[in-house]
Formats: sequence, structure tokens, C-alpha cells
Amino acid sequence: MTFSTQILAGLALGILTGLFFGEEAAALKWAADGFVKLLQMMVLPYITVSIIASLGSLRPAELRTLGLRAMAVIGGLWLVALAFAFLVPLTFPQVQNAWFFSSSLVERRPEFNFIDLYIPANPFNSLANNVVPAVVLFSIVLGCAVAGVARRDRLIEVLQVARDAISAATRFVTRLTPFGLFAIAANAAGTMSVEQLGRLQIYLVAYVALAFVVSLWVLPGLIAVLTPIRARDVLAQSRDSLITAFIAGDLFIVLPGLMEASRTLLGRLRPGDEEPGRLTEVIVPASFNFPHTGKLLSLSFILFAGWFADTPVPLSSYPQLALAGLVTFFGSLTAAVPFLLDQFRIPTDTFQLFLATGVINSRVGSLVAAVHTLTVALLVSCAVTGHLRWRRGPFLSYAGLTVALLIAVLGGTRLLFASGPSQQYSKDKVLASMHLLNGSADATVARTAVPAPATTLPPLETIAARKELRVGYLPDALPFAFFNEEGDLVGFDVELAHRLARELGVAVAFVPVDRARMAAQLAEGYCDLVMSGVVVTTDRAREVLFSQSYLDETMAFVVPDDQREQYASWDAIRARGGLRIVVPDVPYYVAKLRELLPRAVIRVQGEAIAPLFDHFSTQADALALPAERGSAWTLMYPAYSVVVPGPDPIRVPLAYPIARHDQALAAFVDTWIALKRKDGTLDAAYKHWILGQDAARRQPRWSIVRNVLHWVE
Repeated sequence: MTFSTQILAGLALGILTGLFFGEEAAALKWAADGFVKLLQMMVLPYITVSIIASLGSLRPAELRTLGLRAMAVIGGLWLVALAFAFLVPLTFPQVQNAWFFSSSLVERRPEFNFIDLYIPANPFNSLANNVVPAVVLFSIVLGCAVAGVARRDRLIEVLQVARDAISAATRFVTRLTPFGLFAIAANAAGTMSVEQLGRLQIYLVAYVALAFVVSLWVLPGLIAVLTPIRARDVLAQSRDSLITAFIAGDLFIVLPGLMEASRTLLGRLRPGDEEPGRLTEVIVPASFNFPHTGKLLSLSFILFAGWFADTPVPLSSYPQLALAGLVTFFGSLTAAVPFLLDQFRIPTDTFQLFLATGVINSRVGSLVAAVHTLTVALLVSCAVTGHLRWRRGPFLSYAGLTVALLIAVLGGTRLLFASGPSQQYSKDKVLASMHLLNGSADATVARTAVPAPATTLPPLETIAARKELRVGYLPDALPFAFFNEEGDLVGFDVELAHRLARELGVAVAFVPVDRARMAAQLAEGYCDLVMSGVVVTTDRAREVLFSQSYLDETMAFVVPDDQREQYASWDAIRARGGLRIVVPDVPYYVAKLRELLPRAVIRVQGEAIAPLFDHFSTQADALALPAERGSAWTLMYPAYSVVVPGPDPIRVPLAYPIARHDQALAAFVDTWIALKRKDGTLDAAYKHWILGQDAARRQPRWSIVRNVLHWVE
């Protein structure tokens, strides 16, 4: 059995194992993670040794001559590859999606410091911390320096031995590929949801389609336009090497075949001249160390991962992504992709999706890489020997055919996805179906105002005497207090109110409060405290006592999806002039917005928020809401997004209002909040109600062992 067959067998068995055992296959995750780390283990040492040895073996004159021409050719091919990679998002269909609040909304993306990232003050620190760009630059500088040093052969021989040793170790790890892919495929097939699988095929189809266009038309056509070599001859002469690269998924093993194909094609241009053949012996192995078109097409996965996780990479960040990708792809994709995901604040869990697609994409990418290497060898050799030519007519024809082919491929792929079965949006149902985490105390819920009970006892004694804690709530205070689809009052603060009542050993009665009369209702004894996401403000602090803060919220805007980039910073918002902004009836919010946006038209919204979304465009340009609340509302209205303007987020505290004369109750609640912070109650409620962890009642993944054989429950 050939190694390629073993890989395919491992993949097939992994998928079958995942489908058979379902979520039980997650036990193989340790093997999948271990295999990935083994692959990454040799990456940086190989990069360092290989680049230094390859560049150091060239003579200074060769470095200068080949360097200028080779970098011009490689740079041009990089631009082509980047253009195609950035076209992939055009195939992604429009889908409605929304997410619970995420800390990534308020985390400021670190400034992209080119100095620290690319210039290694301490190369050993860069090696230890996996700073791939800095390691690459260090290796290139040292390799060029070695080329001009006397007695360099001794060092190069040592480096070549080291490179061979690292390659041997890498090949040993590569022999484990069938087993590693088995574990990865089993874990993915057993745990990946149907929704994830549906979206993953979008990337696979788009990537494969564009990769075939690049490898079978764009690069061979470029050779035909710029040299006397025909595209059909390029593909015919290198056919065996291209097929081998595609099946084995390995560029390195076909380098000798590509050099031979290059020599043959160049020999036809000038029979008897051996110079072009000698050039390819340097160009092919040297170019192997530089990012090829197949790797750069993988930048499209970063864009896909952002789309998949609803954290899209903005168009303004494409130059940064291109530059970061060019440098990091000097190394292995398994090291570069997690680095880029982290740089652009895309969840690193999506790297598992990259590995899942790698079985197919690595083979298609190897095919593109082989054609890229052949293209570099032919174009650079023709540039050095004077066979490179510019013909305007053929180039315009080639460009026109390429554009037409792209339109057909991109349009057809987009149409295929658009006409496929649509994925029903269901996040609103997830929010509506949420229940209390830890059950409920003995509780009653009033939908309308009820009379205030008469009492003459201090508040804590009153609660104990009537065996009931009266908690005020604000209706539709997502996600702190709201009614679910079953008509139960639930939410972050409702959860804590039930916990407080249970620990007091009393029942809990929820009564609605009027935001405008909150202080008066507390003073009248209508309720003991309000637990409904109330913001601490200076004006309110004059009228009521506040407990210590139990949570901070972040000022944000809810805007239509297609306008979120326009609200990324306060400067960008101010530049838009007289925006219409609706803000809740919280004086602090109103004052802060008028201070930050003096030209905006601020309208205070005292009634329910939900009706605003039905007539959003006619009433407002943006809705000012805390990010934690706005995220919950976007689950109900997925056409809108939450944006936290930069550069620094503005936070406001939440606390529980208590009547001014109830000092003892306020002190007790302060102590209780401190205890709940220490024992993890607040953290658990935050993860459930704000972050949405385990928000839906999760159904076990379908599997043969569960749903067909019924061996497990």
C-alpha cells in the first residue's frame, strides 16, 4: 500500500469512526493535538538552517544577479496570488447571524508593530516565542552574510547536515500522518455540527475552484505571454511531476522532476546552451524556501474563518494581512495560520477547521506550488538569458480571458451556494428558550404593579417576618430580566435573585417597577431592591443607595450590519456629523454621548426598545446600548451588529438600588455580592446569560452507536 493510499485510508477510517461513535470520538482529541504539535516541532529549526544554507551557498555575484530578477518575478507572482486569495470572500453567501456578547468586542486589537514583529533584537527569543517573521529575517540576513565569507563551505556543509537531520526527523513524523489524520478526522466528524459542515464546504469549493484556475490557466498562461514557451508545453512536460505533487501533497519530492522539466523547456529555446539548465539548479531549490502561490491562496482561510466566526476581516486590513501572510508563510502553514488568526482576533478554534480542510487543500495547494515553482524557474531563467518579452496584444487577450474565467467561476460558485438549501436562523429561539441555571426558589411574578405592603419593621426583619423577598424588575431588560417563550421570568439578575432568596430561606416575589419612579417605589416599600441591570449614575446615587457593583457594562452602538465599520472609532462617528442616535433614559449615557458627539441629534428612548428595530432606519442611525445588552438584542434582530468604538472602551457599573433608609439591607447585599464573587456564582451566571455558554439545550451529535444501534443514551 502506497503512502498516499495509507493517508486516504486513515482519513476514511477517521470519518467512519467519527460517524460511528459520534461525540465519544472526542477521546481522540489528545492524539489529534499531539500530532499537530509534532508537525510544528521542527518548523522553525528547519526554516533557520534551510534559508542560511541555501543563500550561503551562492556566490555574491549570483546573489545580486539572480536576486533582482528572481525577486521581481516572485513579487509579481505574489501579487497575483494575493489578488486571487482576496477574491474568495466574493463567493461567501449572505447569511444572517448573531452572537452573544464576547470579550473580543471590547478587547482592543494590539497595534501592528512591524519593528518588534520583523526585526529580532534577540533572535533566540524569537525562536523561543514562535515569532516566525523575525526568525525568517534573521535567517535571510545571516545567509546573505555567509555568501561573502571565506571558508564558508565548512559552515554550509554543517548546515546541510543539520538540514538533512531535521528533514529526516520531519519525515519520521510525516510517517505518522495516516494516524494523525485518522485522529483529526474522527474528532471532527464526531463533534462537528451540521451547520459547521455546511459552511465548511463553502470554503472548500471556492478554494479548489480558484486553485485549479491558477494552476491550469493563470500561471501557464503567464509563461506563454512573457516567453516563447507555450502553455500546453509547460503542462505536458511537467505532467508527471504535477500529478505526483497533487496525489502525494508534497512539493519537495517533485523538485528534481520540475528542474528536469525546466531544463528541457529552456533547452528548446537555445539548443546546446547549458546556462539556462544550470540556472534552474539554483533557482528551483532557492525558490523552495519562499512562499509560493499555493501557500498565499491559504490566506483566504483567514478571511473564511472571520466570516465563519462572524468576526470578518475588514477590507482596510487586507494590506496588513497580505504583508503578515507573506512573511509568516516562509514557515509552515501549521505555524503561520494560528499566528494570523490571533493577530486578527479570530477564534483560534477555527484552526481545527483548517486542519480538516487540509486533507484536500494540501493536495490542491501542492499542485499550485509545483506550477508556481516551474513558473519562477522559467521566467527568471528567461529574464537572465534575454528571452523574456513583452507583447501587448497577447497580454491583453490573456487578461481578458482570465477576467472572463474568473467571473464565470466566482459567479457560478456564488450562485451554487445561494441556490443551495438555506440555513435557518435560530439564535433568537436559543435566547427565548433559556432557563435558570440552578432552578428556582418559591416564586411569584407580577406582570402589573401591585400595592406596596405595609410594614413598620426594619427591612431585613420585614423580609424574615413575611418570609418573602420582594424584587423589582424592569421588563425587557435583556439579558438581565426578560420573559422566555414559556412565560417564565429569567435572566442574569433574576438568576441571582432566586439564589439570594434561597440563601435567605424565603420566597421571592418579582414586581415590575417604573424606571421614572424607581426611587419613590423603593422608599414606599413597594420592593426591597431592584435587580434588573440598573446602571449606577450620579443622579440616581442622590436618590437611592447602591450596593457594590457586581458587573461593568461597555458603552456601544447597535447599527445595521453593513455600517459597523463606520462606528469603529469615536473619530469616525464624529466625522459623520449630525447622526440620529437613540439612547435609553439613563442621564449618564445622554450626557456622555452629548460630550463625545456634540453634533449628533440625541433622542431619549423611555419606552420599550423592541419597537425601535421595526422602524430603525426612519427613527435612528444608531442605538446606543451597552455591548452586553446590545448583543442580546441582536440575537432577536440579526440584521444588526454591536460595535464598541475605539480606541478605549467606556465602562459603566451595574449595582442593585435600595431605599436610602435601608442601610442594613445595603450592607448585607454588599457582603452577599462579595461572597458570590468569591464562590463563582457571579462568574457562572455571567458565562451563561451574558456570554451564552450552554445557552441552548444541546442535543448529542448524531452517531450510529447512539441513533441506530442505541448502545448509548
